[in-house]
Amino acid sequence: MAALTNLSPPYDILLIGGDLIDGTGRVAYKADLGIKGDRIAAIGDLKNARASEELNVANQCVAPGFIDTHTHDDQASMSTSHMEPKISQGVTSVVVGNCGVSLAPLDHPSILPEPINLLGDEAHFKYKDFQSYFDAVNSSKPSANVVPLVGHSSLRVAAMNALDRVAQPGELDEMIQMVDEAMTAGASGISTGVFYPLGRSADNSEIVPLVRKVAEFGGIYASHMRNEHDGVIDSMHEVFEAAAEGGAPLLISHHKCAGVKNWGRSRETTALLDSFQATQDVSVDIYPYDAASSVLDPDLVEDDTPTLITWSAPHPDAAGSYLKEIAQDWGCTAREAARNLTPAGACYFFMSEDDIERIMKHPSAMIGSDGLPMDEHPHPRLWGTFPRVIRRYALEKCLFSVEEAIRKMTSMPARRFGLRSRGSLKQGNYADLVVFDPATICDRATYERPKQHAAGIRYVFVNGRLSWDGGMVGNRGNGRLIRRNDGVE
Repeated sequence: MAALTNLSPPYDILLIGGDLIDGTGRVAYKADLGIKGDRIAAIGDLKNARASEELNVANQCVAPGFIDTHTHDDQASMSTSHMEPKISQGVTSVVVGNCGVSLAPLDHPSILPEPINLLGDEAHFKYKDFQSYFDAVNSSKPSANVVPLVGHSSLRVAAMNALDRVAQPGELDEMIQMVDEAMTAGASGISTGVFYPLGRSADNSEIVPLVRKVAEFGGIYASHMRNEHDGVIDSMHEVFEAAAEGGAPLLISHHKCAGVKNWGRSRETTALLDSFQATQDVSVDIYPYDAASSVLDPDLVEDDTPTLITWSAPHPDAAGSYLKEIAQDWGCTAREAARNLTPAGACYFFMSEDDIERIMKHPSAMIGSDGLPMDEHPHPRLWGTFPRVIRRYALEKCLFSVEEAIRKMTSMPARRFGLRSRGSLKQGNYADLVVFDPATICDRATYERPKQHAAGIRYVFVNGRLSWDGGMVGNRGNGRLIRRNDGVE
């Protein structure tokens, strides 16, 4: 692009001299970037242009803001003042409503079973439909963009009087109507969590009609599969079938091969992904850690892998302690201790690094944190996922290039969730941007001290407004609720 002269209209902000990683996988290149309002107004040689503010970003990388494909920020996006765990690591958009649980459509339910309680307490569930939830998100002025999915388990709680069975025809009709309302309001798709008791009794006879309704709107089907341990292959076939019959693209959530005896089975699962991609639109997301995090389930406790307690209702002082140590103090088995701690949350160290790398490197894999913002002692992925991928897997392990890492965090999820005009550096796109130092970027959150800012994140812009400035939080309220296919091409 030719240099602009002083006759050009002024920009609000100019980023001068950065190395642009545009999100498409293209090799980084030097250029300036001009922001006007909430959009990228120009990219090129802008050293002679005028702007209200000019930032020298030489030796820094300028990339699209990261899109977290898997979060449970449904309530946190409204009640957490600055969404600091996400903004501080360069995340500008969060996909909520994952694993089958969403705040809507649930209006003061009589019960709040696991894992719905991961999103908050009873007072947070006050939305009879998705439009009322969308209105609440917009009114709250979120600090990051919010991309909502409708949760299948939340639909079940809203429509059914018993959850230990498949939905009856009238109940299924009611759920289909709720999905229609959610998609009409602008949801990006549906998520299921048949791993959890709330959704476990559902089969594809219940799920396919809901996926089919989502497909009518061009939405996505995201699944926390029934089994990520010994039954991982059977579970993959189950969700492939539901997506194919429903006619929607499939996203397998936080793909893993859990349990020591399943280590190495990612060779099978990635080969299966390859085979189904010949006929279906299939992808996965993954987080860059060898521990999962969810509610504490005594049946998931394994003697040969550690379990870290993240919160416990009856024993809040247990947060941050390992289950084995608690069991020793109490003079009982680990599973007995787990039963005494529930309801509770935990990190389970039951994945292998080789599997993580194999899945993350797969061409269909995107990055999602799966962080739980309501946990007292959260998994470090809540604060460190995206810088960790860049530092550990791109720069140190050379699993892929930094440009490919950025693509997995930006243009891939933007396309997957129908986020128009986001996910790449292009004139006219929304100015969701992260500026980072490739020499110092890294995660600092640990299992012992999980609430730590990442290093190397210099600036973060959400819709053209500065939200993070080298460790200082900028203005809150820069984010928006994003309806599917909002924006322009």
